[in-house]
Amino acid sequence: MDQIQHKFVKVDSLNLHIAEIGTGPNVVVFLHGFPEIWYSWRYQMIALAEAGFRAIAPDYRGYGLSDSPPQPDKANFSDLLTDLLGILDALSLSKVFLVGKDFGALPAHLFSILHPERVLGVVTLGIPYVPPSLSKYDKYFPEGFYILRWRIPGRAEADFGRFDAKTVVKRVYILFSGSELPIANENQEIMDLVEPSTPLPSWLTEEDLAEYGALYEKSGFQTALQIPYRSFGGNFDLPDPVLKVPSLLIMGGKDYVIKFPGFEDLTKGEMAKQFATNLEITFIPEGSHFVQEQFPAQVNQLILAFLAKHT
Repeated sequence: MDQIQHKFVKVDSLNLHIAEIGTGPNVVVFLHGFPEIWYSWRYQMIALAEAGFRAIAPDYRGYGLSDSPPQPDKANFSDLLTDLLGILDALSLSKVFLVGKDFGALPAHLFSILHPERVLGVVTLGIPYVPPSLSKYDKYFPEGFYILRWRIPGRAEADFGRFDAKTVVKRVYILFSGSELPIANENQEIMDLVEPSTPLPSWLTEEDLAEYGALYEKSGFQTALQIPYRSFGGNFDLPDPVLKVPSLLIMGGKDYVIKFPGFEDLTKGEMAKQFATNLEITFIPEGSHFVQEQFPAQVNQLILAFLAKHT
């Protein structure tokens, strides 16, 4: 970990934090999910650097050590695409591999469609490629579904505000590590779905939690609630919604996301290859939503095999 270097890149007048390790000619850019941060890629970054790759993991605007946008409530996924392009240009990176986890899969996929000349291949974990027109959370889920709750301005802020940042991250990690969809009752908040005495998953240490807690203590959750939860369903003016660059989807067999309506078809059926024409899919049977932290050796092996095939 002490070999990972940290610096800031100025994009759109914001100082964006990036973590970096390795000096190889082939570059891999990691895009985190929630409640993650650059740190969630620590195992993959070190493994790829040891294999001769240069690994880069930014904190999105408003996350971790990166500057918050001047109007967090207006931030959206298009900003993440602008930031990613700005980072590549600032670092003079003409073509890279992208690896996205959770909602980080969306900018990875969209960037690969909008800028295929900049992408060698894309790996996503936990979320298949879903064309923006098919993202309709309010149509299929009850009122207590966590995404719908967190979309309501003020609701999640009040829920999270009862705890310090470390406790919020802990409870979301526990919640998202399960195989059931997080749905609260009418008079229950999402944070209360986790009993205070519930231990961390065995693969996440107190030191890891402290790292996440400190980073979210610095940034808060305002932008994290806006992107992704209040920005789904945006219009990206895609010339063609089909993903054509080489792609790999890594799913945990016990990931709760598989229970999203339609996601079984997008992770196991032919529909997946209808929208992503050069797609491989691999399941890690015991894996949760945090498969890259739970089974790092297996995930590293899968990513390295994909990179070797397309370098």
